[in-house]
Amino acid sequence: MMIRKTWPEWRRVGRELAPISRKVRCVGSLRNPVGPLPSSIYWRRRAVALSLIALLAILVLWFATSGGGDNKGGSSKGPNPTQSITPGPTGSGPAISTAPGGRDTSSGSGGSGGSGGSGGSAGSGGPGGSGGANSADGGTSTGSGGSDGANSGSGGGSSGGGGEGTNRVPAGSPLPICAPGSLSLTLRSTKTTFGPGEKPRIEVVVKNNSASTCKADLGPKGAVVTVTSAGNDRVWSTDDCPSGDPALFFQVPGGATITHAVEWDRSKSAPGCATPPAGSVGPGTYLLEAHFPGLPVARASFALSKD
Repeated sequence: MMIRKTWPEWRRVGRELAPISRKVRCVGSLRNPVGPLPSSIYWRRRAVALSLIALLAILVLWFATSGGGDNKGGSSKGPNPTQSITPGPTGSGPAISTAPGGRDTSSGSGGSGGSGGSGGSAGSGGPGGSGGANSADGGTSTGSGGSDGANSGSGGGSSGGGGEGTNRVPAGSPLPICAPGSLSLTLRSTKTTFGPGEKPRIEVVVKNNSASTCKADLGPKGAVVTVTSAGNDRVWSTDDCPSGDPALFFQVPGGATITHAVEWDRSKSAPGCATPPAGSVGPGTYLLEAHFPGLPVARASFALSKD
């Protein structure tokens, strides 16, 4: 049997060249893998190993950064203390509780209209105020939304002013005139019985049954109010001898109701400002009628007491 003897590397290449020989062989094995398998397989293994190492490094870096971000953002994502809310100063003005031209008014006198200011005494003058024997229209006209609150001082409070209601519009207003079929008319007295010296207050209530806003003439000749005695004697009418503008147009919003107030000073009148019948108006029951073009006659009644 032959025994092969392996000589140390330094003996084969010399002591000085032995380290260089080992480096050359190492570099050559990296570039050209040595083994029983094809070199492509070794290169694939190396690529997989490098990929795993890179993936592991990325995961470590991600865990490190995400953990630090959670710790840093913990304070900002924590529950914030509830802030106290201090209520601000409330407005000093009155609250608006009615829609424009909204509800009916049925006040018994023409006194204060709420916070908006107080009205003058009933029939205290102005166009349509109190008058003598030939006076025709002795009241005011107000939109129903003006009887309460801040608006009442100018239009809804006074019962003897010049008929300037909150819904008053000029005759030349571009609003269309209300069609009779879209309106409904109601007549009422603010009291069933008036004592001596009290001037009966009558209210003409008009409701717009359509959805469109329009204007209606509720003046002394547009909505004619007539007072007759129980014996059917004609006593007084708004269109006999009106003092002032005979046409008073008011805006009536769709679906809303407005009230036109008329005050009778207990005098008699005659058509065309003629001399009225002699005699004074005595106690008893009196009938009211309101005539508006195209609408059924509205009726009501009241009484004048002796004392």
